[in-house]
Amino acid sequence: MSAEQTPAGASETVSATVSGFGISYAITSILSALLVVLKESSEAVHDALVAITGHHWVTQSLLDLIVFVVLGFVLSRRSMAMSGNALISTVVGATVLSGLIIAGYFI
Repeated sequence: MSAEQTPAGASETVSATVSGFGISYAITSILSALLVVLKESSEAVHDALVAITGHHWVTQSLLDLIVFVVLGFVLSRRSMAMSGNALISTVVGATVLSGLIIAGYFI
């Protein structure tokens, strides 16, 4: 690579699809963590999730998948200018926050 060429960097703006699904992941991750806390603290919610598919984790996984895909498509249709660095920070932040929500509940 010559000195005149610059590599594609994380500071460049990502496409609407990438940012939409990245934000969808962040939102889904936090919602999933909140659902873990909710079903662990409410037997009625836990039992309702079991009644849908036979196991609460299967139902939660299906809900997470549906939220992620639907929200991803909806958000990717909006023109959101977001740098790769901002998206990385959003994804990492949401992942850490989700872990803290779950760990905070059980600790």
